[in-house]
Amino acid sequence: MKPLHLPPASELAERTQAHTHPRRTFGLFDPALLGPACIDAWRKLGPRAQWRNPVMFVVYIGSLLTTALWIHALSSGQSGGFILALSLWLWFTVLFANFAESLAEGRSKAQAASLRGARKSIMAKKLRAPRHDAPGELVMAEDLRKGDVVRIDAGDMIPADGEVIEGVASVDESAITGESAPVIRESGGDFSSVTGGTRVLSDWLVVRVTADPGETFLDRMIAMVEGAKRQKTPNEIALTILLVALTIIFLVVTVTLLPFSVFGVQVAGAGTPVALPVLIALLVCLIPTTIAGLLSAIGVAGMSRMMQANVIATSGRAVEAAGDVDVLLLDKTGTITLGNRQAVAFLPAPEVSEERLADAAQFASLADETPEGRSIVVLAKQRFQLRERDLQTVETHFLPFSAQTRMSGVDLAGRAIRKGAGDAVRRYVEEQGGAFPSAVEQAVEAVARRGGTPLVVAEGKQVLGVVELKDVVKGGIKERFAELRRMGIRTVMITGDNRLTAAAIAAEAGVDDFLAEATPEAKLALIRQYQGEGRLVAMTGDGTNDAPALAQADVAVAMNSGTQAAKEAGNMVDLDSNPTKLIEVVETGKQMLMTRGALTTFSIANDIAKYFAIIPAAFVSTYPQLAALNVMGLTSPDSAILSAIIFNALIIIVLIPLALKGVRYRALGAATLLRRNLLVYGLGGIVAPFVGIKLIDMALAVLGLA
Repeated sequence: MKPLHLPPASELAERTQAHTHPRRTFGLFDPALLGPACIDAWRKLGPRAQWRNPVMFVVYIGSLLTTALWIHALSSGQSGGFILALSLWLWFTVLFANFAESLAEGRSKAQAASLRGARKSIMAKKLRAPRHDAPGELVMAEDLRKGDVVRIDAGDMIPADGEVIEGVASVDESAITGESAPVIRESGGDFSSVTGGTRVLSDWLVVRVTADPGETFLDRMIAMVEGAKRQKTPNEIALTILLVALTIIFLVVTVTLLPFSVFGVQVAGAGTPVALPVLIALLVCLIPTTIAGLLSAIGVAGMSRMMQANVIATSGRAVEAAGDVDVLLLDKTGTITLGNRQAVAFLPAPEVSEERLADAAQFASLADETPEGRSIVVLAKQRFQLRERDLQTVETHFLPFSAQTRMSGVDLAGRAIRKGAGDAVRRYVEEQGGAFPSAVEQAVEAVARRGGTPLVVAEGKQVLGVVELKDVVKGGIKERFAELRRMGIRTVMITGDNRLTAAAIAAEAGVDDFLAEATPEAKLALIRQYQGEGRLVAMTGDGTNDAPALAQADVAVAMNSGTQAAKEAGNMVDLDSNPTKLIEVVETGKQMLMTRGALTTFSIANDIAKYFAIIPAAFVSTYPQLAALNVMGLTSPDSAILSAIIFNALIIIVLIPLALKGVRYRALGAATLLRRNLLVYGLGGIVAPFVGIKLIDMALAVLGLA
């Protein structure tokens, strides 16, 4: 292996053929999708493709039969115009269903194609040892394997998925997330994961590769959004079985009870026979073709809407499960609260002035770069005009916060100032020979009951008082939880805070329950408890310690900025790394189920209404008394049949936008949604055929085709 001579970033960029592109979004009827969808609709006319949808396969067979009957009519010297019209519109019915599915798949395929631009050849700086100054060589990204170590400098593309083991840098992830704002990636913690195909904008990183070629996150993303590879969900399979059963019932009744003839020969029944093309038209109009033609498109569009929300679902099953979720486990920090606790008050101990407490707290926080530490410095400036000290003239030693001591502080000029958790400071003061005042203990409890975080400040063996930190609940979050409650979803806040603090924040936020002092084991046990009660649980996480709970949850949304373990454990990945996205995920899943339910209701009501149009016309010669049911006053039996079959095809095209965009989401209970579906889509499904078929019949009459 030759020594590594690092080229300038500009030179390496020229040698790298990949470039980041913000991920493109596609409209409902984007011109770039319509052409391929039309072509794909014709490609799906093969028997193998049609067999995947049994109901539409019946229409497909009917199209073939009517085409054969038209050819026979021509060869017999008959006009066959009516049979040709029926045959064409049956083929259109199949093509329109194919088009709906192809258009939904096309959106996902186009999104996947836009992601492939970030998967081109990239040069990588492979190191011999896991340190930034180790020798190495330039290799192609596809030659990297799991466990290899690479260095990425400013301007370089990240060649593969990995974990940062050294360095800190800003990274442009727009090619993956679509967001132009860079993010910080650094070694250690929950922000060490990097994705191949993104670009380092500043500084440098040393990354250990965590995925072999073809197994990267970008590869999985492309596979996930490819609608053609989507598997049917359990509910979708169950609905398909129901539709097939209805189709078989209609088929058996039609064949066994009604008289019909083939090529002039009566096959079944007694009385004046019905021509086979009319019988096929009757069957196609009365079986649930509308929902059957749109069912696959609804499922594919559900995954596509997740993608538009910057959430990658590993399967349609995950999206469907999101719609059935009835328990949400939500992390407090960043989801329910803003996450940056701010100092809001100084509560001095007896015989200690507030200014002295503020002065000591500010001293102890000067080296604290956390939002909490900076807010203490700012609050002291605002309240008492305390400015930054000149620490160069005195010997100063800052003590950083640690999980063991649960305190931080400063030693300077004979002063030892400490601030931290109440019990930790109590032990420190008692070790110094001091006492912990009861008034301070009461102040700690009062702050915790208010939902704040108490930090106790001590100098030597004297307790000076309490700094109150307030974690602000996000605006509007309480109303969103109320919406979820109306939908029958239980919300549970998870936090590492003590029970008093957790209870106060839970009450302010309006959640139904909370888990305080949460550990990975406690989260896992809580999920299993709810699942044991027959509930579906959703949660979000980003750390390795969240992985067991994510793997157990029914819907697990991992943050893209989180660890590789979390992303592998989840069945969804949020590219924006926004913890509140879990609520949006559930809403998107419910929207998909609402859309499927609404269109199923419309389709069944639609079929019932078509009885009044086609049955009196189809069998009026066999059963003259059926003429009384011709309430629509259609021009002729042939016009009634042709109008119904045309309407049956066109309604699929009309409903494609609704299937792809989805029924408008509303936070309503199951009973309310059922009533609304019956009123809007049930009643609409009954009225639409009467209006549509009558208008088509009138148009045929005007054109002289009736």
